[in-house]
Amino acid sequence: MAFVQVPTRPGYPYPIGVSLTKDGANFVLFSENATAVQLLLFSHPDDKEPKEVIDVKERTGDLWHVCVPGIMPGQLYAYKVDGPYKPEQGLRFNKNKTLIDPYAKAVAGFIKWDDSLFGYKIGDPNQDLSFDERDSTPFIPKSVVVSDEFDWEDDKPLSLRIPWSQTIIYETHVKGFSIKRDDIDEKIRGKFLGLASKSAISYFKDLGITAVELMPVQQFVRDRFLVEKGLTNYWGYNPIAYFAPDCGYATDCLGKQVIEFKKMVKELHAAGIEVIIDVVYNHTGEGNQLGPTLSFRGIDNSSYYMLNPQNPRYYMDFTGAGNTLNLRHPRVLQMVMDSLRYWVLEMHVDGFRFDLASALARELYSVNMLSTFFVAIQQDPILSRVKLIAEPWDVGEGGYQVGNFPYQWAEWNGKYRDTIRRFWRGEPILYSELANRLMGSPDLYQGSGRTPFASINYVTSHDGFTLQDLVSYNQKHNEANGFDNKDGMDENYSWNCGFEGETQDPNVIACREKQKRNFMITLFISQGVPMLLGGDELSRTQRGNNNAFCQDNEISWYDWNLDERKKAFRDFVKSIIYFRKAHPIFRRRKFFQGRKLFGSPYKDLTWISPAGTEIDDKTWNSPTQTIAFVLSGDAMDEVNERGERVADDTFLVILNGSPSSIKFKIPKLGEKWELVAWSCLRDPKENEKIVKAEQEIQVEGRTAIIYKRV
Repeated sequence: MAFVQVPTRPGYPYPIGVSLTKDGANFVLFSENATAVQLLLFSHPDDKEPKEVIDVKERTGDLWHVCVPGIMPGQLYAYKVDGPYKPEQGLRFNKNKTLIDPYAKAVAGFIKWDDSLFGYKIGDPNQDLSFDERDSTPFIPKSVVVSDEFDWEDDKPLSLRIPWSQTIIYETHVKGFSIKRDDIDEKIRGKFLGLASKSAISYFKDLGITAVELMPVQQFVRDRFLVEKGLTNYWGYNPIAYFAPDCGYATDCLGKQVIEFKKMVKELHAAGIEVIIDVVYNHTGEGNQLGPTLSFRGIDNSSYYMLNPQNPRYYMDFTGAGNTLNLRHPRVLQMVMDSLRYWVLEMHVDGFRFDLASALARELYSVNMLSTFFVAIQQDPILSRVKLIAEPWDVGEGGYQVGNFPYQWAEWNGKYRDTIRRFWRGEPILYSELANRLMGSPDLYQGSGRTPFASINYVTSHDGFTLQDLVSYNQKHNEANGFDNKDGMDENYSWNCGFEGETQDPNVIACREKQKRNFMITLFISQGVPMLLGGDELSRTQRGNNNAFCQDNEISWYDWNLDERKKAFRDFVKSIIYFRKAHPIFRRRKFFQGRKLFGSPYKDLTWISPAGTEIDDKTWNSPTQTIAFVLSGDAMDEVNERGERVADDTFLVILNGSPSSIKFKIPKLGEKWELVAWSCLRDPKENEKIVKAEQEIQVEGRTAIIYKRV
């Protein structure tokens, strides 16, 4: 088919991506090693060929650009890029492959899997050294020209700025949260607008959380091997367009995904709830050398990816996903920074959780926390002000970096998760290890000048068991994923209360309900920032699946039909959240000092033995199944935003992880103590509600108790 060349202008090399002008649009694409670039324009998402093909002839350095008059928002486009096909040198250009713009702000649909999407011939004995000449246009989703116009009313970027000390994070999945909520319009269930609904926002407000942390919302690839199994990539950790909200969460894919994402943020902000998004800048959805050519690989493979220096045919894989994005290249680093700023300035998000963040610091083999990426973030006037959360590991050697991120960063504290799980399943834990986790992990963060809020405390996350499954299964049950139960973590530090899986045994059920309460009490009285896995408060189960990344079904979706037992637990979680919010002593901005302050006769933190006395060094350095401490609210070394000194009540916390009951003598750090929270399912007896100094009480096995001094 012959294509008519439309009149064009040279345009400008900045900004990268598509910019609307007074009478059209300026298109800019980075490629350092290409020899030719074509811009393809389409009329419809399902077009098998473009209506117009424009040779992009202007090149300024490594930026190819053209200005096209008459382009309007909603215009569909793509690129084809030519250059050498020499995989053994890391060059994989193929002019037959239609490519998604890395800067696309919306993508019109999803990949339709076909062998033509690969740069090589599938089945050829030479594998990726062969060359495929088929046109992939009918099977690749087109990029969409998007206008940034939106009525934000009073909402401005970074206008909420909720302090870490008041932050309670709710990690959730856009679709999973609302897809089964009957009180949300069916058209928007499972969508961005579902999270923006009055029903959802009312629920978040009532629960008491202050931020939603959304699993990946940037356009992602639904992997071929999953689709062919009748599954999908439900979680979304396989990005292909870092500026585009995934159109699976929108009511249509022609630009509404941008508008509806903005509406969601605007409504959540109006309710005082921040939006944090989970971002995956460590790898893309193009996989290893045998993966498809969808975007980056065909535009400039050797620039975008970290390649093996000994054999550039192969990728450095620190992510387990086949490739690692090359943030050492200035244009790739620029893309990531441009993307982050776009999500803050145009989409108004309040922070980011960086998946496998250690991979972002990779400088060939080693992890370097002074790498260009972290320096760039630190000096950036916008990004240095947002909430930055690292998943502080990757799958490469030396990738486990808990405690090592720069001071502006908070970290998912995997050590907290594992220690608390092991404690409540009855393992003896080194006293100092357990104490450090409960007090904001000063052993990890204090030495580098960070605060307790560097620690994002969590017991469960999307990755692994839900809370209900943590107390219901000793082993993972991932058979539904189709990998013979070989995927997912083998060690979960879980305990099933004596029976594997669902049961009607009242004793097992009671044990599980108590254990869930133990975990929630521990999480919300720990120093640091608590993160609740969405659905845990609903007793959500994944039937023992600890890697439900491909389960877009009832395994992953939240079930809102709650029986009385589940309602009672939801209300308990809400009450312990409100308890934390009411008491600044559980969310201190500074680490405890363990000494007397402001004339208080008591230390700000005292570790108590079951005999009612302060523990000794031997106990501190020995394993324990029980831990207790007093937090003195009149000895807090803190001021509020007005400079006024903060004081609070004084609390005695007793955590007995042993299966056996213990005798515990109330310390002489106050005359009377009132029971304010515990994990027992029964009502407290009269002699348990108020206790006195030196009174000996019986603490049941596997029980959490909080007393307030009165």
